[in-house]
Amino acid sequence: MQLKLIACEVFYRELCHLVARSPNQVDIEFVPKGLHDLPSGSMQERLQAVVDRVDDPRYDAILLGYGLCNNGLANLKARTRPLIIPRAHDCISLFMGSSQRYLDYFNDHPGVYFKTSGWIERGQPNGELKQLSIQQRSGMDMSYEALVEKYGEENAQYLKDMLLQTQHYGQITFIEMGIEPDGRFEASAREAAQTRGWKFEKMRGDLGLLERLVNGPWDPAEFLTVQPGQRVVARVNACIIDAEPDRS
Repeated sequence: MQLKLIACEVFYRELCHLVARSPNQVDIEFVPKGLHDLPSGSMQERLQAVVDRVDDPRYDAILLGYGLCNNGLANLKARTRPLIIPRAHDCISLFMGSSQRYLDYFNDHPGVYFKTSGWIERGQPNGELKQLSIQQRSGMDMSYEALVEKYGEENAQYLKDMLLQTQHYGQITFIEMGIEPDGRFEASAREAAQTRGWKFEKMRGDLGLLERLVNGPWDPAEFLTVQPGQRVVARVNACIIDAEPDRS
């Protein structure tokens, strides 16, 4: 098969590794990680534009290296060829190999923040995406003095109080995927945990789900196939995402 793969750049090393070994001919287009920091509607609009630019009739399908990602894929439409999407809430499920493994780990480790080589190398939005990000627009990445100057003292205090309520992390877990060139990424994650006084843990990731995305076949239990004329809808059940006719 000849396939087009559109993926978040946090998977750069993993997907390049897998595509080089795939029996399929896979052309990759990486999208900046900063897309995750936009409101879900903006993320969908930008991904839709990337999908709509794929006009080569030789492609059998378009693969998406994304999870639902805070509803960022909701309403994404298939135009002229099928979209193949993993049934995953976010990218950590893809790094761990399944949504169930991610859920089990998260339930046993509340307050954990995950890092991988891609999140360390490419985890910060730049340029326009940084200006449009939720953190930038809400002031979450501003100093208290800058918030006071922009919003006034009372509003600045409210924003800081809200931010403190969300800072419940106490552990960094580095997911080792087996394709890292050396120990620099683990060392970076370990140092970040030590700086914050957090617990550090390393776990082994699983390339299996990403490999099955690239190679096929696409088991409906793991992947959603969105046929031309359909759109993606989010579900609050085990299937995570579904497809329905696009009537827009």
